[in-house]
Amino acid sequence: MLMADSRILFMQKNISIDRKNLFSKAKRVVIKVGSAVLTGAGEGLDQKRIEQLAGEISAIMDQGREVILVSSGAIAAGLAKLGMKKTKGMPLPLKQAAAAVGQSGLMWMYERTFGAHGRKVAQILLTREDLSNRVRFLNARNTLQVLLEHDVVPIINENDTVAVDEIKFGDNDNLSGMVVHLADADLLVILSDIDGLYTADPRLRPSAEFIPVVEKITAEMEKGAGDALSSIGTGGMRSKIMTAKKVGAYGVPMVIINGRKQGTLSGLFAGKEGGTIFLPKADRNRSRQHWIAYTACSNGGVVVDDGGRDALENKGKSLLPGGIVRVEGSFKAGDCVNCSDNRGNVFARGLTKYSSADLEKIRGMKTSQIASVLGHKDYDEVIHRDDLVIL
Repeated sequence: MLMADSRILFMQKNISIDRKNLFSKAKRVVIKVGSAVLTGAGEGLDQKRIEQLAGEISAIMDQGREVILVSSGAIAAGLAKLGMKKTKGMPLPLKQAAAAVGQSGLMWMYERTFGAHGRKVAQILLTREDLSNRVRFLNARNTLQVLLEHDVVPIINENDTVAVDEIKFGDNDNLSGMVVHLADADLLVILSDIDGLYTADPRLRPSAEFIPVVEKITAEMEKGAGDALSSIGTGGMRSKIMTAKKVGAYGVPMVIINGRKQGTLSGLFAGKEGGTIFLPKADRNRSRQHWIAYTACSNGGVVVDDGGRDALENKGKSLLPGGIVRVEGSFKAGDCVNCSDNRGNVFARGLTKYSSADLEKIRGMKTSQIASVLGHKDYDEVIHRDDLVIL
C-alpha cells in the first residue's frame, strides 16, 4: 500500500513489538482479501491462489483459531464470465449484474477449495443497512456466532446485486472493519497486492521506505493516503487507514500483508517479519459506542452552540434542546444523528430521542418548555449521554 511522503511516518517506523506474542493472542480473526489478490492475469478468478489461500486459512484454524473471510471478487469474476473488463464510471446496473453472475462462481470455488481441507463454508451477503439497524446487527452477530461454533468459515461480501450508494459500504476494507466489531474479533488481516505501507508508492519511487509498524494514525497520514490504482479494486490506502482507525478504536490491531505471496499468512502467525501492523488504542470503545460511532448510518444532524459542545465534550453531559441552534435533514426518534458546531465540524454522534420535526419546535428552549410546545414530554434529553459518542 502507498502513502505520500510524510515525516511523521519515519518517526514511527522503528517501533519494536513482539509480533509472535501479538498474533498468538488472536483467537478470532477476520481476513479480508481483495480482488487484486484473487484475480489472475485475465482478471478472472485465480484458482491456484484461492487454493493456496484456503490451505493457509485451514492451517490457521488447525491451530485453534476461528476465521471469518471477507472476500471481494464477485464483480471481477462476473465480468470475466461476461467477457468484459471493469472500467472507471461503469454503470451501477452493469456492476450489479456482474456481481450476480460472479458471486455463485466465487462461492463454488471457496466451497471446493475449503472442502479439500475438510472445511465447510457459508455465504453471508450484507449491505450497510443490515448493520446500521441495531436489531439486524445483533441478528447477524448471532448467526456468525453459531456458524463459528459449528466450525464453519463464514465468507462475507457486500450484496452488490441490490446495494445502491445509500446502503453501500464503499469497499470491502470498510466492510471488514465493521465485521471485526460485528464478530467481536481479535485481529484484522488485510491481504493486499503489495507488502504493506510505504512512505511513497514503491512502484513509482524505488527509494520509498517500508513502514513495519504504525503506532498512531495521524491527520497527515489520512490526507497523504492514496486511492486504488487497480481497475479491479475499489479500495486503496486511504480506505485501509480509515479501517485501521476504526478497528483500532475498538481495541483491535490490523495488519496489511502481501496476499499474492505464498506463505505470508501462515508466516504472520508464526511471528515472521512482514507486513505493516497498525497498533490499537489502549482505551477501546464499548460495543454500543463503537456501533454508534462507526456503523450506524447518520440520517441528519443538529448544530450545537459553543456552550452545548463544551458540555458534551468536556463535562460529560447529555444534549438538551437549549444547546441546539439548527436542525439538518429529516429523521425520526431513535435515528443516529451527527452533532456539529457552528463552524461545521462534526464532533459527536448519537441516537436522538426526538424527531427532526419535534426538534424544530423545541430547539433553543428549556426542558421545562417541551411539554407546553409539543403537548407531551417523553424525555428531557435530546441525546442521552449513554447514547452519545464524542468523535
